[in-house]
Amino acid sequence: MKRYFILSFLITLTICSLAEARIKVSGRGAKMNFNPDSISAEYKESFELMSIKCIKCHTMERTVIAIQTGRAPITGQPFNRQAVKAYGIKMLRKPNSDMNKKEIRDIVIFLNYLLKENAN
Repeated sequence: MKRYFILSFLITLTICSLAEARIKVSGRGAKMNFNPDSISAEYKESFELMSIKCIKCHTMERTVIAIQTGRAPITGQPFNRQAVKAYGIKMLRKPNSDMNKKEIRDIVIFLNYLLKENAN
């Protein structure tokens, strides 16, 4: 019985992986941001765009917290794919957002990528 338990335990360890797929974060408070080294190469351009455009109105800390917790830090509402799309539409309608449809689309796709990576 003891051998069976040990064998089962070893098989479980080899099958299960403890790899962390989450996007890493650096900094604290207002300086908090996603670590660029942990972002896939195909999303680097969108990350840079978001880092320039989104911090005009709020710190990146709000975005990081929303991705990590699944909740918008100010309202407490769920921050999921549907919310990301709604925020994108909201930013498109804001006259001072200085963002066009393509930029918003790229950022929405990037935020959905971050949500997916954080869920793993």
